[in-house]
Amino acid sequence: GKVLSVFQNRRWDGDFLTLKGLLERGELGTVSRFESRMESFKPAVTKAWKREAGTADGGGILFDLGPHLIDQALQLFGPAEPAYAEVRSRREAGGPDDDVFVVLQHASGVLSHLYMNSLAPQAGERFRVTGSKAAWTKRGADPQEAQLDAGLLPGDSGYGVEEPASWGMLGTDASGTAVPTEAGRYQDFYAGLAAAVLNGAALPVHPADSLRGMEIIRQVHAGI
Repeated sequence: GKVLSVFQNRRWDGDFLTLKGLLERGELGTVSRFESRMESFKPAVTKAWKREAGTADGGGILFDLGPHLIDQALQLFGPAEPAYAEVRSRREAGGPDDDVFVVLQHASGVLSHLYMNSLAPQAGERFRVTGSKAAWTKRGADPQEAQLDAGLLPGDSGYGVEEPASWGMLGTDASGTAVPTEAGRYQDFYAGLAAAVLNGAALPVHPADSLRGMEIIRQVHAGI
């Protein structure tokens, strides 16, 4: 008799919302490949639990970032099965995985290439989506976490808004256009959860969605 949801906050990243809009409007044509990356350069691990927790304890970058990247891919392109994966521990043999690449084959025909890496001196594109009419390439991270850390709150002027220098490019090599990034809206998760608790509205994130993402991670760790 309780309400259960999952904090899949990346569904309300501005770049993800922008991509959803492009797909809904058909601006890319038929999508064949979806590339999504969360990469950083953190040679030193400062938190003991991140350094020591193994797969059985939910450790490693696949358990850390994988739920976000997998959930976004499933939301955009529907059900999928893992087709290929590379799971590596580059800091030390036997340590938690810190460099992961997963390929999902969607029933819709799209291939998702998902990258997670905490030892990338140069991060790749956050998104690169290839369609029959155009591609969309986006660099940089959603600004909401940094804004919250700096004290900016939802409702404040500029919250969730990305600088034009970080906008993604839509089109071809010969002709591309910068697409303004939709403002991120983490607050919408909480509004949706409140509506579910108080008024019986639909959950902002259904637990079954995240359960499927965790099953994909289990398959990858098991060697697919």
